[in-house]
Amino acid sequence: MTDELKNAYDVVVIGGGAAGLSGALMLARARRSVVVIDAGSPRNAPASGVHGLLARDGIPPAELVERGRTEVRGYGGQVVSGEVGAVAREESGFQVTLTDGRSVRALRLLLATGLVDELPDVPGLRSRWGREVVHCPYCHGWEVRDQAIGVLGSGPLSVHQAMLFRQWSEDVTFFAHTLPMPTGEEAEQLAARGIRVVNGEVVSVEIVEDRLVGVRLRDGDVVEREALVVAPRMVAHTGFLAALGLRPVEHPSGAGEHIPSDATGRTDVPGVWVAGNVTDLSAQVGAAAAAGATAAAHINADLIAEETRQAVAAARVHGEVAFSAEVESRVCEAVLGDRRHGL
Repeated sequence: MTDELKNAYDVVVIGGGAAGLSGALMLARARRSVVVIDAGSPRNAPASGVHGLLARDGIPPAELVERGRTEVRGYGGQVVSGEVGAVAREESGFQVTLTDGRSVRALRLLLATGLVDELPDVPGLRSRWGREVVHCPYCHGWEVRDQAIGVLGSGPLSVHQAMLFRQWSEDVTFFAHTLPMPTGEEAEQLAARGIRVVNGEVVSVEIVEDRLVGVRLRDGDVVEREALVVAPRMVAHTGFLAALGLRPVEHPSGAGEHIPSDATGRTDVPGVWVAGNVTDLSAQVGAAAAAGATAAAHINADLIAEETRQAVAAARVHGEVAFSAEVESRVCEAVLGDRRHGL
């Protein structure tokens, strides 16, 4: 990316994934000056393809991003490589400072930084993330269909994940891992759906010829599995916004932290919108892109409202000046007329 930062923009978009690029595209088409600042670390980078995205199902994540950048630039928007280190409020907007020392001013901000998946601390898990280790059935269920699937008990949604993945395979095993064994209604539901429950902590994943083949329990037993489902703790990228008073809070699902917003992406901090996984932990690429477009439309409307207020105020001042000049002219004419008549 070779675009150089200008001094100021109508909108600075922080984050260059589906939400950020979609928002920037909408703003550029609205003839707004807009720049996307992208740190280049998308959440879905380990995945081989983006699934469930209409007309682009299976497209590699990097290709989707590159297409989006090209479209944004085609309408005069910019995409700049960099990482934001701080954001400060100014009288007329915000100053965004990058970690390399560059800075830029913006009237509005669209935050689309996504989130970080904090995986369970199981040796070997991270290296298989996005391959045989997955979390979302709608993103990866088809790819692991009819396989021997394990579900690692690692979060409040783990039993729910097991019930979901049962739709894609008849061979699903739930590993309680560090959670208590399911009881009551949960245990009844798992049994009714034919989901085996294994007690005991998982201490590693077993890899043979670059494929996951099972999980090893603390007692040494190895349970053969071809795919493993985990529930990562999802944490929004927002540390640099603390100075504005915008901090992540616990998501109602218990699955992680997010920045709350209204349906348009507007936050509690005036002038700041959010879109994508930074506010909606479960949003897939299509939903994130739609949220970015929605937030951008409302940002543009907010700017139009402010510009209209300023225009009305200027017109009123101009009208008052014009009225004062007219009165002064009439007074002068009256005085000159009196003098001509010797009064």
